[in-house]
Amino acid sequence: MTLTSRIQNAGLLQKMLRQQAVRRAGQFERRDPHKEQRRILAELLQTAAETEFGKDNGFGRMKGAPFETAYRDYKNRIPIRSYQEFMADYFYRDQPDASSGCTAPELDNMTWPGRIGLFCETSGTTAPTKFIPFSEQMFAENRRAALDMISCYLAARPESRIPNGKILYMSGSTTLNRDKHGAWSGDMSALTLRFRPWYLTPFVEPQAEISALPWEKKLQAMAELLLSDDRIHVISGVPPWIILLLKRCLELGGRPLKELLPNLELIIHGGTSLEPYRSEFDNLFDGRLPDLLELLPSSEAFMAFQQPDEARMRLTPYYGVFFEFVRFEELDRKGRPAPHAEAIPLEQVETGQRYAVILSTCSGLWRYHIGDTIRFTSTSPHLIEFTGRDRFLDKLEEKVTQGEVEQAVANLNRNVSWNVREFMVGADIRNRRHQWVLAVRNAGPDLCEASQALDRVLCNLNADYATFRGQGRINAPDVLLVPEDGIYQWSRVERGKLGGQSKIPHIDPTPDSSMIASLRDFHAHSGIPAT
Repeated sequence: MTLTSRIQNAGLLQKMLRQQAVRRAGQFERRDPHKEQRRILAELLQTAAETEFGKDNGFGRMKGAPFETAYRDYKNRIPIRSYQEFMADYFYRDQPDASSGCTAPELDNMTWPGRIGLFCETSGTTAPTKFIPFSEQMFAENRRAALDMISCYLAARPESRIPNGKILYMSGSTTLNRDKHGAWSGDMSALTLRFRPWYLTPFVEPQAEISALPWEKKLQAMAELLLSDDRIHVISGVPPWIILLLKRCLELGGRPLKELLPNLELIIHGGTSLEPYRSEFDNLFDGRLPDLLELLPSSEAFMAFQQPDEARMRLTPYYGVFFEFVRFEELDRKGRPAPHAEAIPLEQVETGQRYAVILSTCSGLWRYHIGDTIRFTSTSPHLIEFTGRDRFLDKLEEKVTQGEVEQAVANLNRNVSWNVREFMVGADIRNRRHQWVLAVRNAGPDLCEASQALDRVLCNLNADYATFRGQGRINAPDVLLVPEDGIYQWSRVERGKLGGQSKIPHIDPTPDSSMIASLRDFHAHSGIPAT
């Protein structure tokens, strides 16, 4: 085949891909989310009726019933459960030797038909590793979601060069474990990479030899790859790690990113809010950012993605998951739905209200409290903002949310004298105050100014906090400044976690505030200079 023929064939293929994307995006827009949710619940009940869970909970009587009847019975029969409750009640019910949760459960027709062969491992800070079942159907649903997301982007950006390029996927650990029953378990990104369709391999970077490197070496190799391969048009990852990658490119290239990465068109980000990091992205690109698209994935389900030119993500209730929502005010002190909490389906949500998300999935999770919270900014379409984990800064009864904490830091970063790279806040119960650790680039910010700025934003956002501050029940925040990579160093040394899909908790999740104490102690005794 001549060069001219190859170019013509490539052009024809690109045209076909774009036409397919436009068709798929149109189908996505025409879906009725309420109708889809009713269909999904009916299909989940039908499919799982003969599982142990389905038999225990009367799915056979619910399947085929009108939605209102089936959903009423479903809510009445099945309590909202945490992972630990699923562990005890079903995942390890017949496996007492594995009840510690150190190994993946053996699930064969327990909560989903057939044997579960894949498990997503998520390591908690205050709980054992979670092994989230990942069925073949869920794998297929996640692929559909990814195709819909990129199709919507291509339909809105007909000039995009993405179909002719590659994506740099900043994965977590690529190590997979296989148990004696043949089931695989590992990081969600590792499962996705290992079992992706073969035809995607030429379009995904980095290759296996780079993905398997330790984080620092992998970061260096990815930066070199990004600078050398002009076909990489997309980066996907968690905001703080994307920033580290881009900064490494700057260090290696010595020129502005717009010159170093002229073909970078899109950054897909998720896992944590972009807001605290937004000013640094702006600075890195001198305000001329590539397109940014946020998505809300999890080990349990794909929940939302952003469309070009829309300010918020769209909830995506189409991919094998039935959604319920509990008002944020009905969570208990541990951030879990209280016994009296009323869950509602998608068709009853209200704008402006913050909700905890409850999932029933095609992997066999039923009324599962995932731990994420969202707020609807519109119901036509269903636009949402991720408002963090349903975890509070509440050791002093103030119930400050993760979203409020992140807004306070984002406010600091709007001041040109500040550049907060990463942060964490916890409670100093003895002295009745919040302890903040801010990893900053600049050495000169004033601690008193930082304390006052954080305090002021939280008072404006949270009435309880403002009242307690006014009454003297909470004292002014205590702020510690550390070098810009100081929190990452602590995470690597003390937690053994750095990079990829791992995240820094912005609110100390430990019951005794031991995480924030560990971080502060690390910088007091490590010899690393702190401001």
